[in-house]
Parts: sequence; C-alpha cells; structure tokens
Amino acid sequence: MRKLVVICLGIMGLLIAPGGRAQSPAELRELAKQRDEKHDELLSIEKDMARAMQWNNGTIFRRIYGDDFVGILPTGQMMDKAGWIAAIENSGAKYTSFVATDIQVRMFQDTAVVTCLWSSQGMQGSRAFSKQWRVTHVYVYGQRGWKTVASQETLLPG
Repeated sequence: MRKLVVICLGIMGLLIAPGGRAQSPAELRELAKQRDEKHDELLSIEKDMARAMQWNNGTIFRRIYGDDFVGILPTGQMMDKAGWIAAIENSGAKYTSFVATDIQVRMFQDTAVVTCLWSSQGMQGSRAFSKQWRVTHVYVYGQRGWKTVASQETLLPG
C-alpha cells in the first residue's frame, strides 16, 4: 500500500506545474512538443557542426558557442571559443568525410548534455588519416536559443 501511495504522489508531482496548479492535457502536449523540437534542434546542430568541421568552416561555432565556451581536446589542452574557431579554420586537415553519429541527447530543463561519435577521414599534408572521437557538448538554452558552453573530446584508439 505504501508503494502505491508513493507512486501516486510521484505521478501527481509530474502533473503539477511549478506554480502549483495541475496542467491540462493540452499544456502537457505543448510541453512535450517543445521538448521534441529542442531535441531535434540539438541533433541538427551536432550534424551541422560535423559538416562545418569537414569544410574547416568556423561560422556555426561563432553562432552556437557561448562567449564563455571552454573545450577540452583529446590532448587535455583547454581552448576557448576564439582558439577553437582558429584551430578549425587553420587546421590544414582536408577531410573527405566528417560525420556525427550515435547522437544521444539528455535534457534537464534549459540545459542539455549531448554525446556523439565523431568519425573523420582525410589528409593532413601528405598523410592519410582516419579518426574517431567520443564527444560531449553541454548546451544552455536562452533567449538566443542553444549555446554550447563546454566540450570534451576523447580520441578513440585505432
């Protein structure tokens, strides 16, 4: 019986808005729709960033990365927004492909943690390369949409 009471209280807690009133089914549907739209937007951003990496184009990073962005490279080096954009635009790598797959989005109100697998192939000078990284991006949703505030890359062996 105690379990049933706890479950019922939990369900009631999910249906009550922060203001203390119950939300209508229409309001719940609208919240779910907004959440799905934000989820889809994050998927799109991740794929757009991979395309920008392929073309050594920093434009999307200027728009998406927050001014206080900090990224951690596979080497452990920390990089701010300006350093990240400069590294992309001046890398010297010529990618034949750069894709983001296995994109997982976890949202917590106006914050999201997105993990994915970056896979790339190309040439660095006269050397061919093929690399994969696990990447984590932390996003915050504000008046201007999603902004990436942190990034962590882990280069996979092989």
